[in-house]
Amino acid sequence: MTKMIFISLPVTDLERSKAFYTALGFVNEPRFSDHTSAAMQWSEHIVLMIMIRTRWADFTDRPIPPAGSSEVMNCLSCDSREAVDAMNQAAVDNGGTGDINPIQDHGTMYGRDFADPDGHAWGGMWMDPAVASGDAPPPAA
Repeated sequence: MTKMIFISLPVTDLERSKAFYTALGFVNEPRFSDHTSAAMQWSEHIVLMIMIRTRWADFTDRPIPPAGSSEVMNCLSCDSREAVDAMNQAAVDNGGTGDINPIQDHGTMYGRDFADPDGHAWGGMWMDPAVASGDAPPPAA
């Protein structure tokens, strides 16, 4: 079986969250979606499962961190710096919060972080293809 990543997140408003992630470029996979959850596909191997809180509780009794706290940040690769900027703007235009951290510009790497409407931290990130392929050194820390 092909290795895949499934990210599961609790949300307060499923339709709002579906619209938010669609605006960022995710595609809803209706075969795995219903009135309590939605499978939002980023790529062939990366799927975000958004679930209303009562559905989330079927999987864990661990508390949901309050908005504004961070346990994890998920970063999504983008094809260009402009695509990173567009993703950040799409987040703002669709109920999220842009630039929750300082913009990271290291020349060959560029990233901007945002939060979804429920406060989950995300980042759009571009890396120079030569650095990604190993043909050029990564930026100095």
